[in-house]
Amino acid sequence: MKQLGLALLLMAGVSSAQEPADFQPATTNVWGAQYPRVDGEGRVQVRIKAPEATEVRLNFWSGPKVDMEKEADGFWTVTTEPLAPGLHYYTVFVNGAEMSDPGSEAFFGGGKYASAVEVPEPGVDFYAIKDVPHGQVREVWYHSKVTGTWRHALVYLPAGYEKETDVRYPVLYLQHGGGEDETGWIRQGRANFIMDNLIADGSCKPMIVVMAYGYARRAGTTPPDLSGRPFSSPEWRKAMQDMMAAFEDDVTEALIPFVDATYRTIADRDHRAMAGLSMGGMQTFQITLNNLDLFSHIGGFSGGLGRMMFGDQKLDIKTVYDGVFADPAAFAEKVHLLWLGIGTNEPERMLEGIRGLHAALTEAGIEHVYWESPGTDHEWQTWRRDLKDFAPRLFR
Repeated sequence: MKQLGLALLLMAGVSSAQEPADFQPATTNVWGAQYPRVDGEGRVQVRIKAPEATEVRLNFWSGPKVDMEKEADGFWTVTTEPLAPGLHYYTVFVNGAEMSDPGSEAFFGGGKYASAVEVPEPGVDFYAIKDVPHGQVREVWYHSKVTGTWRHALVYLPAGYEKETDVRYPVLYLQHGGGEDETGWIRQGRANFIMDNLIADGSCKPMIVVMAYGYARRAGTTPPDLSGRPFSSPEWRKAMQDMMAAFEDDVTEALIPFVDATYRTIADRDHRAMAGLSMGGMQTFQITLNNLDLFSHIGGFSGGLGRMMFGDQKLDIKTVYDGVFADPAAFAEKVHLLWLGIGTNEPERMLEGIRGLHAALTEAGIEHVYWESPGTDHEWQTWRRDLKDFAPRLFR
């Protein structure tokens, strides 16, 4: 057993070599792993054991792609340039084969489980675990007649839910992005700790947060063959539209009734919100704007009225969704909060799209909140900051 434990530690990248004192194991490491390591400037050291490899390359998805250097003991190492604060997905290519880092926990992103390293943001603790009352995160399964399947969701219940049995709560439906799943807002986004801290300091109303699996297919249908088709193709666009329409019906016909029947919710539109990141933002706009009898608070985190919903045609803000934006006064009476956010370092297409939507809403006289996360890309640090600004504005 001792030999097995030693082998596991070696695979995790433990070495007797002395490293600069400022480098510390990342908080996202598996138990006992000394690598990857992060220093106070945000530089990351990665160390992989691959004695028979001839080439090892480190691939940060939103950051550096660099060759690693082989040491005499069979370990490959590299130290990156400083990375922006937050959670960074990465993989390692060993002789061309992509793999995860055994020293890192696995996170579901990009349609697969991958490694990630948390780079701390100095002086920032709004998503840290603090000595405050903590809510619970529960796993639930609900049956959907729309998909003909059992569906999975995570539900955050605020501290006090079990003791204060006469209290009912508003609900925020919070969606993940494309390539991720319903675990993302908890494991990567740390939404439960963000909500704990906001509620504890009195800046946010206690609420239930529901995070559902965002992919859906109608019962009896088969997935289309999209192999070799570019994302911009009509086939991909049609598949995305079909999925979003099925998910819309799943949320309105199965998920919301399940949540309202299972938990002590305030089951009316004035106390129901929805927000999502990237693809989840697109889903949020479609679901809420098509169902304003159910929702009154709307948030788009790096996601809004996407091209996949409207083809390549120029967006006329006053005609989309049956003209929901045509009358600013009527819209303001129904929607208590419309919120848009984007990171300043996000891909130009996304940045221009959200800024364009903000400009179009402003020109149309639609009251809304627009916020930019400074220095962050299409990544979890942007969306953590989004939630921190968005949640305190709900149900006021």
